[in-house]
Amino acid sequence: MGSRIRTAQKQARELGRLRTGYSIPSDDPKKRARPVKSTTWVLSSHAEHYVAAAAEAWGGEVERWQPQGNGAPQFRVITKAEQLDAILPPGDPLSQANEMWNKGGCARRCDGETEQISRHPCLCLAEHGPEWHLLRQDLRTKDKVCAPTSRLNVVLPDMPDVGVWRVETHSFYAANELAGTVDMVLSGTGGKGLVPVALRIEPRTRVAGGKTKHFPVVVVEIRGVTTRQALTGPLPTAVALDPTGARGVAAIEAPRPDYLALAEGALTVDDVQDVYRKANAAGHLNDDLVAALKAKAEELKNPAPAPDPEPDEDGAYPAEVVDEQDTEQAGTWPAVAQAGSGA
Repeated sequence: MGSRIRTAQKQARELGRLRTGYSIPSDDPKKRARPVKSTTWVLSSHAEHYVAAAAEAWGGEVERWQPQGNGAPQFRVITKAEQLDAILPPGDPLSQANEMWNKGGCARRCDGETEQISRHPCLCLAEHGPEWHLLRQDLRTKDKVCAPTSRLNVVLPDMPDVGVWRVETHSFYAANELAGTVDMVLSGTGGKGLVPVALRIEPRTRVAGGKTKHFPVVVVEIRGVTTRQALTGPLPTAVALDPTGARGVAAIEAPRPDYLALAEGALTVDDVQDVYRKANAAGHLNDDLVAALKAKAEELKNPAPAPDPEPDEDGAYPAEVVDEQDTEQAGTWPAVAQAGSGA
């Protein structure tokens, strides 16, 4: 595995881990727990509500979990999801090294050329030759060579809180594929912006030396955008969060107009019809509103007769009263107001 140069960068808080396997306690307390490969994602965290949210989103049951060694108790869920929607955060989210661990911690950490702790040339290469990584397939020599270790930080957009989840794999094949995908994306984005991806657990088969081996590989693939879009610069945050646009951000609903007040102020039937059309276009019509608008329209069509004027306290009328003998002239214009009269 070739070396990848890393630059200093800000790190988001780690919320939990994404795993491709789990362990089953041994019946013999003197023996270590038995590892089991999982076809679905396993999420673990110190925070129970993170794991509970994952169980709600992807299925499974929340359970207490004790990591091997002296790690603090955690919570985990074996989900039913073979694929998770995720986002690559800004910067370089992938770190890789060939590592060997024992009870005392990390004994070796090598970039493929130099062992970083002792500062000596690659010890596995010197001790076992260029095919040293194949020794890990044999349980008798597995603990004598380093494991290709890839750690990928991703954001799970549907989980609570702001931070990253770490995917860790010791697969030789995943190491090369992850590096190729991430490096290609970084070459296009410059490590700026968010990139939507899908995380899959892909079953693989390899035949070598007359033996068939089945193993899972973590696969990272671009999600919801084309390769051209992913490599031509940082994506807008809204696109990265919802690349397909399927969810859509709901628009803030405008306040519902007071249609009854608008109808009450109508002076003509046409005004009432305008209120009706406005309510219908907005999808706000209901039986009660239709009945109220119809009643208002009928009121305007057949207005109630005006009451007879009554004199005030001084005996004066608010308007001139026309008696019966003047009704003949009521429908005609006064002479001084005739057109062409010069008035």
